[in-house]
Amino acid sequence: MRLTPSGGADRIDGRARDGDGALYLKARVRVAPENNEANRALEALIAKAFGVAKGKVSVTRGATARMKTLEIDGASEAEIAAFIARFEEKP
Repeated sequence: MRLTPSGGADRIDGRARDGDGALYLKARVRVAPENNEANRALEALIAKAFGVAKGKVSVTRGATARMKTLEIDGASEAEIAAFIARFEEKP
């Protein structure tokens, strides 16, 4: 997950590939990256899009970086792959 804080809107912008070809989602949130607010907003955004409670989504790596790893409690690898596949790939 690549997060753009202070992005003017709360939305998932699509998916992209890193230099190694791995897929990731691109998202933006309105709030600034202060006091972990941007991470909380990202967790809420992903929870809503995935259809789970906010408490089931957590940033597990990259709390202070743009690239983050999230965990969705109770979600299988197949469910997460299907979720990512819903979004258009953008450069």
